[in-house]
Amino acid sequence: MDDRHFRQAMGKFATGVTVITTEVEGEVHGMTANAFMSVSLDPNLVVISIGERAQMLEKIKSSKKFAVNILSGEQKEYSMLFAGQIKEKREIDFDNLAGLPVLAGAIAQVACEVVNEHIEGDHTLFIGKVLDIKLEEGEPLMFFNGQYRSLSSEVSLTNK
Repeated sequence: MDDRHFRQAMGKFATGVTVITTEVEGEVHGMTANAFMSVSLDPNLVVISIGERAQMLEKIKSSKKFAVNILSGEQKEYSMLFAGQIKEKREIDFDNLAGLPVLAGAIAQVACEVVNEHIEGDHTLFIGKVLDIKLEEGEPLMFFNGQYRSLSSEVSLTNK
């Protein structure tokens, strides 16, 4: 199977969009990612997956902390900015959660400390113990089939 075919298949899985942030020596770093999931409720653990060529890899290894900002439907520009799709510099005012920079307006901010890392293929999986969470109301920014999407309506799955 070729890489493109694999990518197309993975693109069929609708995901939310996050920006992973950290701070190293007073400088904030961030990247757009959709490779994020919860791992455990007891203790509260999440995992993020960072590619070996991503600049963020060494930043998280150095800081040993990261925040996951789950973007709202109105934050597509943040996603594009941290994915490198918008090239011009933009000033971003970060809030703070458990000593980590977070994006105001994100529907969820999850501050974590790295408790483990695993190299798998061309990515490093960082297991993060949740330090704090902040929630906001709003609709999520979604990504499906290579395009940004939004929720159009709620679907009821009740048995009749």
